[in-house]
Amino acid sequence: MSDAFVEADNAEAIITRIEHKSRKIESLLKQSKTVEALKTALEGSPPNTRDERCKSANWIVVHRALMAIKDVDGMFSSLDPEYYDILMNTYRYLYRGLSTGDRPTCDQCLRIHEKLTEKAGLGCILRALADTINTV
Repeated sequence: MSDAFVEADNAEAIITRIEHKSRKIESLLKQSKTVEALKTALEGSPPNTRDERCKSANWIVVHRALMAIKDVDGMFSSLDPEYYDILMNTYRYLYRGLSTGDRPTCDQCLRIHEKLTEKAGLGCILRALADTINTV
């Protein structure tokens, strides 16, 4: 196991951080701060662990923030361009969302995928697909 990944006994600490992040996101969403909620969801994502419980818990948080975005164009126009690099990590989450087969999730993931590709280019797709370490 790589030193870059936390050991399984630290999984509970990661879950606790994800739960805290989830509460913060819910608070932001209640205030209609969807872009801030997405930024918060992506902080520290994906978690540096191979523990599937952590990955699933983090996916639920990111999914909640992604699904709250109603105006994808507005989301991108309110983000600073340097934030696109962070958003590139979303591709892994977008592909996980597409794999659910859930129609609303797939529709939202495709909308965001299209706009992110327009803004960040095809390189971010290739980097996301080639990254075998940071899986979600």
